[in-house]
Amino acid sequence: MTVEKEIIVGPCKLRILETGETGRDIVLLHGLKFTAQTWQETSTLDTLADNGCHAVAIDMPGFGKSGSCQEETANVLRGVIEQETAGKPVLLGPSMGGRIAMEFALDYPEHVGALILVGAVGIKENRKRLARIKVPTLLVWGGEDQISPLADSEILLANISGSSRVVLDGAPHPCYLDQPEEFHRAILDFLASLS
Repeated sequence: MTVEKEIIVGPCKLRILETGETGRDIVLLHGLKFTAQTWQETSTLDTLADNGCHAVAIDMPGFGKSGSCQEETANVLRGVIEQETAGKPVLLGPSMGGRIAMEFALDYPEHVGALILVGAVGIKENRKRLARIKVPTLLVWGGEDQISPLADSEILLANISGSSRVVLDGAPHPCYLDQPEEFHRAILDFLASLS
């Protein structure tokens, strides 16, 4: 069962959705036009809980039911990880959320156990640093992504040692909305490979 909670991180009041009491910690970020609620609508939270995970989906400051606040995004994410997980969770982020997860893994590697980047943006800007990512990384991309083209995922594959990729043929940028079952299969297979 998914529970909605309000937590305080520094000057920020954040709304989170939490499901699954025990198991591997997974923190879900969202894209620019989406919120934590999206992960409930796609059944991703339920799917993770049903497969033995503890999942936390965040409304980032200024999105969904979280108010705006003046705090670095990385500090917000670190606060959520420290309060809501046992440390070193899997970070899952699409598009803007993928960029947040990727940059957080670069800047705070000690707080990240693995990455699932879904049509992440901001790849070229971080290209020179990508080889520093040393955690298991899954890339999930829509084959017809016009926002973050498949070529961007090639950059990640080439630079992040041991990363793997699943392409959802025919899917647009929010590929997890277009093909949720295939998306869930890809992330569950990846999570199974971590244990």
